[in-house]
Amino acid sequence: MKAVLLTLMVLVVAVAAQGKVVGRTVEYRDGNQAFEGYLACEDGIHGKRPGILVVHDWMGISAETRRRCDMLAALGYVAFAADVYGKGIRPATPQEAAALAGKYKGDRSLFRSRLILALDQLRKDPRVDVAKLAAIGYCFGGTGVLELARSGANIRGAVSFHGGLDSPHPDDGKAITCKVLVLHGADDPFNPPADVAAFQEEMRRGGVDWQMIYYGGAVHAFTNPGAGNDASKGSAYNAKADARSWQAMQDFLNEIFR
Repeated sequence: MKAVLLTLMVLVVAVAAQGKVVGRTVEYRDGNQAFEGYLACEDGIHGKRPGILVVHDWMGISAETRRRCDMLAALGYVAFAADVYGKGIRPATPQEAAALAGKYKGDRSLFRSRLILALDQLRKDPRVDVAKLAAIGYCFGGTGVLELARSGANIRGAVSFHGGLDSPHPDDGKAITCKVLVLHGADDPFNPPADVAAFQEEMRRGGVDWQMIYYGGAVHAFTNPGAGNDASKGSAYNAKADARSWQAMQDFLNEIFR
């Protein structure tokens, strides 16, 4: 009985030591251009902690983006969602999203500059240990974190969830200084085998410390519950792959921040 009571007391103390996750919108600027990111942090932890940049999918910052930031905050990180598109620029349809995302995929320098701007914003938070930074991204954002890594950004790790793997300048892989983790749907039709092979060769030639995990039965957008469950469409949620990839990300972050 005493052992049970002691265990319960430990659990209560552990829960009490944790504060709630607090999220807020953060406006930041680049000259006359305004951006509206989202910052989440668990307020019960004192001192500095690692910062994670989160890059949204082609629909821009959404409830799903904020949910992932909150989940990272609950793990003890400061999470900041980059606003690649700009304040008030949020596509309403997949067609609008494709046009917006295409603008940045067609101009990787612009894409990188928006991500570096957001990374600098994350660095400004006084709770962030600037020596411990990483970036994660989904779909369009998965492409983005790889571009951020290719820019030579001073981060410890980049995690791409079902992101595009193509690169207009494969030699840019030689500029990567961080570790890279790619979490990939084995049946993703939007990443042709040629792009996957070219990405892997880019990593090898660049001498990058990289990993790539395939999830059987998973297609594109496998982490997004809003993608539906019809894998024949090429994009669909896969709960098993979602859970496994989130755990793989946690293991990776634990490694790079150890």
